[in-house]
Amino acid sequence: MSDPEVIARFDELMERCYPSATAESAALVAGIGAFARLENRATAAQLVGIGELFAYRLARCSENEDWAMDTMAAVAAEVGAALRISQGMAESRLTYARAMRERLPKVGELFRAGDIDYRAFQTIVFHSDLITDVEVLASVDAELSVKVPLWPSLSKGRLSAQVAKVVAKADADAVRRRKQRQADREISIWEGHDGVSHVEGSLLTPDARALDQRLTALAATACDHDPRTRDQRRADALGALAAGADRLGCRCGRPDCAAGKRPGASPVVIHVIAEQASLDGSGSAPASIVGADGLITPELIAELAASAKLVPLIHPGYAPPEDGYVPSAALADFVRCRDLTCRWPGCDQPAVNCDIDHSIPYAQGGATHAANLNCKCRTHHLAKTFSGWHERQLADGTLIFTSPAGQTYVTPRAAPCSSRVCATRSAACRHQRPTYRWTTAPSAPP
Repeated sequence: MSDPEVIARFDELMERCYPSATAESAALVAGIGAFARLENRATAAQLVGIGELFAYRLARCSENEDWAMDTMAAVAAEVGAALRISQGMAESRLTYARAMRERLPKVGELFRAGDIDYRAFQTIVFHSDLITDVEVLASVDAELSVKVPLWPSLSKGRLSAQVAKVVAKADADAVRRRKQRQADREISIWEGHDGVSHVEGSLLTPDARALDQRLTALAATACDHDPRTRDQRRADALGALAAGADRLGCRCGRPDCAAGKRPGASPVVIHVIAEQASLDGSGSAPASIVGADGLITPELIAELAASAKLVPLIHPGYAPPEDGYVPSAALADFVRCRDLTCRWPGCDQPAVNCDIDHSIPYAQGGATHAANLNCKCRTHHLAKTFSGWHERQLADGTLIFTSPAGQTYVTPRAAPCSSRVCATRSAACRHQRPTYRWTTAPSAPP
């Protein structure tokens, strides 16, 4: 074989084991992105048309209290027939169309340009839906139109949290509505037909997450041969929980069932990060749930802190890097509380289930320090290490990923350092060592 043939053969073998940036792969990924923008623009254009249809019908027919159907329902029926979708789905599309036209025109411009997708637009509409003040709504619309394009790699959960923070900061009347929603929590049970009842209600978020995790844990105590689906086992687990059981009875009927050898479901603990002022009832900063991007209001945090175990969260500040590859428990806790989820673009696997990864590999001199550590789920940890990805972590915690095809993706830190914690104290970060605590909120009072 000639030298060029040897080189080509070597390149082919390397490509199979370690993807690299080639013109072909770059073109394919670029095409995927281009069609995604085209899809965004097409979806936005459809909403624009629906909004214009509603405005046209409203202008010509107006509203009439004697009508059997109002304009909203009538237009939704017309849209549903045209798109072959249900009345409920059509009314949902019309709601978003009206929000684009009447409430969030600047964010709507981003959508029409293809800069954000339908998922992001829906998230913004949902979190701004309760704003009634026109000036406040306009300021939120303007701020989000600037910030949302800077968050292209956030998962739905992380984007939801960022939007919620903008809305909470701008809406002065939000505290009253939050207190009212919390006061209105309830659980209702209706007896249904054929021995099945319906349960519905609203819980405080920490309690809801504890219940969700508890049901999943109880459902997992049955063996793999149990004939019920996961959803059916979770539903049955609620009955087991009501009976005070720590396991779900298995229905496989096998004499060698392994369920009896499995440990019972352990108590559930929810971890929450909060500032000291919020714990004392004098702060206005919301708290974050570790393992999710949900926010806990400052009013609720003071109530939870009264019965929760409080543990100081130590900011590493200017502390030197730790010796060894594995970070200490305190450093790992800090990184997980800072990141909340896997930092991979679009992933929201809870940080408590993630590996602590070195941005610059430890074997290549990377420090075991918060400025060089971040959370990645096992799948994305392996992808970054073995599939040709490159990563750079900035001083403020922002991660910049470069794919094998040469595409760049930016994942910002979970929150500004003024309201959470940052990886390092740099010249751009003025806060001193903060007094943060993470509170463990039990699912029931101790």
